[in-house]
Amino acid sequence: MKVTDMADEVVAVQAEAQAAPADAAVAAKPKIETPKALVFGKYDTSEIVIEDAGLAKYIDLNSTSVPHSGGKHAGRWFGKSNLSIVERLINNIMRTEKYTGKKLKAYRTVSKAFDIIASKTKQNPIQVLVECLQNAAPREEVTRLQFGGISVPKAVDISPQRRLDIALRNLSTGVVAASSKNKKAIEDCLADEIMLAARGDMTSFSVAKKEESERVAQSAR
Repeated sequence: MKVTDMADEVVAVQAEAQAAPADAAVAAKPKIETPKALVFGKYDTSEIVIEDAGLAKYIDLNSTSVPHSGGKHAGRWFGKSNLSIVERLINNIMRTEKYTGKKLKAYRTVSKAFDIIASKTKQNPIQVLVECLQNAAPREEVTRLQFGGISVPKAVDISPQRRLDIALRNLSTGVVAASSKNKKAIEDCLADEIMLAARGDMTSFSVAKKEESERVAQSAR
């Protein structure tokens, strides 16, 4: 064996000996797993199923422990589609006259309502909310067409994003109206409304508004 070959072999053996402890240290170092973010610290969104293909793109289920983005999507077109669906519900309740600007109060209301839904249905309340929105989202509405001096009603299809907007608006409006001059707390009214709408019950305010909108549109076809 040549001297140069022997020198190369010695250098390779020394390099392997130096690398071995480092590799062993990396292998021995325990991996730290990041805990999964849960909505309100309790509810997982990874197994939520959205059956309505039209709404699936606009119902954001990215899990965050505190559904509060600070309005970072407010200045963007269609930025609300990137907000958690739970935060959008909180914001819609906050838009009503009694809860304008009271984000913490609306936050606590939704959190308590989710606890009530979980205890009564034994299901993930976010799944129940998604089913509620699917049943409360209208597919048709009426617009007005002008023909000369005549205004003619015409039925039109609703875009998926507007369907979700209307469902959230009707849900929050109905809940605040039901809790007014009522002994029941608003979180109880919200939980009842979500559970009724998830079953497609006509006593739900949001489902009744959807059926009314589609019935008027059907007469204007």
